[in-house]
Amino acid sequence: MSTNNELCPCGSGKTYSECCEPIIKGKTKAPSAEACMRARYTSYVKHEIDYIINSCEEGEGIGEIDRQATEEWSKQSQWNGLKILRTENGEKEDEQIVEFEADYTLHNMHDVHHEISLFKKVGDDWKYVAGNVIPTTVKRVGAKVGRNDPCPCGSGKKYKQCCGR
Repeated sequence: MSTNNELCPCGSGKTYSECCEPIIKGKTKAPSAEACMRARYTSYVKHEIDYIINSCEEGEGIGEIDRQATEEWSKQSQWNGLKILRTENGEKEDEQIVEFEADYTLHNMHDVHHEISLFKKVGDDWKYVAGNVIPTTVKRVGAKVGRNDPCPCGSGKKYKQCCGR
């Protein structure tokens, strides 16, 4: 549950209740592609998978989202911050491009998801259409576990006989 003065995870500097929460909860529409992108990031932080799914454009050739995998990624990741690098108009009047970096850590691996995303206005609602992921270098957080070291899961077994298989 959120408190009224909790800062929004999207990095806007506003409180969650006055920034992304009304968009995620369907009380208001995202006024821009950037606002939609910020709400999508915040949905990962808050594990609001319905908004992630519902903010995608539907139609022929649009890929299905694996809800379970998306929810697992959302819950297992530590979300460290969002940077909006640029926004610009797309090729068509109802399109906008948002370039962003989403910083997160998953299973002791630090990554910055860098993407250039296309958004389209469908009716009065901004929708995510597709993204071009820019490759980044994933970095291990902490020391590497050796094959013969105790497994970090706490089983008491060697890593190679437990989670290292």
